[in-house]
Amino acid sequence: MQDFQENSDIFNLLSEGVSEGIIVVNADQIIVATNTSSQQMFGYEKEELIGKPLDILIPKRYHAGHDAHVENFIAKSDKRQMGHGRNLYGICKNGKEFPVEAGLNPFEFYGATYVMALVIDITERKNKEEELSHWARIFDESLNEIFVFDAETYKFLNVNKEAQRNIGYSIDELYEMTPVDIKPEIDIPQFENLISPLLKNETAKVKFETRHGRKDGTTYPVEVHLQLSNLGDKNVFVAFILDITERNNYTENLENIVEERTHQLTEALAVEKELNELKTRFLSLVSHEFKTPLSSILTSITLLGKYTETEQQPKRDKHVTTIKNKVKYLDTILNDFLSVERLESGKVNYKIEEFPLSKIVNEVVYNSNMLLKSGQQIRYPENIDEVNIQFDEKTLELALSNLIHNAIKYSPEESTIDIKVEIETTGYAIKVIDEGIGIPEEEQKHIFNRYFRAENALLTQGTGIGLNIAKQHIENLGGSLEFSSVENKGSTFILYIPKLKTN
Repeated sequence: MQDFQENSDIFNLLSEGVSEGIIVVNADQIIVATNTSSQQMFGYEKEELIGKPLDILIPKRYHAGHDAHVENFIAKSDKRQMGHGRNLYGICKNGKEFPVEAGLNPFEFYGATYVMALVIDITERKNKEEELSHWARIFDESLNEIFVFDAETYKFLNVNKEAQRNIGYSIDELYEMTPVDIKPEIDIPQFENLISPLLKNETAKVKFETRHGRKDGTTYPVEVHLQLSNLGDKNVFVAFILDITERNNYTENLENIVEERTHQLTEALAVEKELNELKTRFLSLVSHEFKTPLSSILTSITLLGKYTETEQQPKRDKHVTTIKNKVKYLDTILNDFLSVERLESGKVNYKIEEFPLSKIVNEVVYNSNMLLKSGQQIRYPENIDEVNIQFDEKTLELALSNLIHNAIKYSPEESTIDIKVEIETTGYAIKVIDEGIGIPEEEQKHIFNRYFRAENALLTQGTGIGLNIAKQHIENLGGSLEFSSVENKGSTFILYIPKLKTN
């Protein structure tokens, strides 16, 4: 790379006059040179690219395939168009992706192998291709019959699939025919009389009814909408045909489609309304969950300044404890948000090992006992002392802690939280059963949604993240987290841990 950079003046002289982007990488796919066009194309300064891996300019989802493609290309050492038959994309510094075309040229310099990529931003071309493809699909997939024919010879130039299907002629047969050939009730003078207003620019569209003759000899009534248009430098007629024998069915189908679309729109609006409500709840939740402990911390700090006497140490200790607890609570909230980020980025590493199920249950129950309300008790599961499972310890502890803490939080005093373990042939079902407030039936579908909290739980501290995190972790490891609940009677959460197959 150093030898190449020392001779970069030659490269700069040759490349700066080129409108296409030029990027040179070494055999390790490290960028050693770029021109101004490539820097502008990707939104980087030159010094931001030199020495960086080529992957910085490629969307992450293409990294693996791209590396293999380039390595294979370098091994063959031939000049070629990169990604033939595939869509290639680059990514700007600001994260915006755009389609590119890249030509690769290998060369050697001072005994080292390099590849020069000539990159072209083909966004405009792609847009035009997509637009042309879009209109072509509309033409070919239209449920109406569409005929295009020459304004001088009247020979058909194009006929869409629906017209070919209904009239029974193939496209090759239709190329040798004219509109008069499929209109048994109209001859050439009559047809020319119909199209005359278009040729004289007296009107933009002619509409009339006639009959079309199919290849099998049958006919059907049609409504014709005829317009004059251009195809390159040639005048053509475009005829939109409606088979009016199906008009009633068509109207009925249209009404059904409208009804269906209306139903879909209603559902979409309902979903959007729910999402907006969730957003509002989340903002209110974050505001409340941070504001309350921060207010307690501020109050305690203010009061600490007033307790200056030695004999007031117990009061100082009380407020110091309050501050510690509130800071710990805020730290827990932040850790929950960080857990969400790690899950989304795929940065979670699991460690599968064998351990006694009782170990995790004992630890979680011991810590949970400190949270029990007056008269609450946790009923320990039976017959688990000899049960060993293979799973990620931290994940199981996190999920089980979340379920038991929620059971304590949302259950009244003098209630029992029951933990049951059922050993099945394929795994272990750990049930946490409470006698709490339950979850309203209409809100149960959202309970695992991130930041969601049921209406009857809004006055209790919580972020609505715990269940979402627990479910994702458990499912990542092949397990599941399900529940059943009755409002004002309680909930049962079932944590299913699969048995790993052994050879």
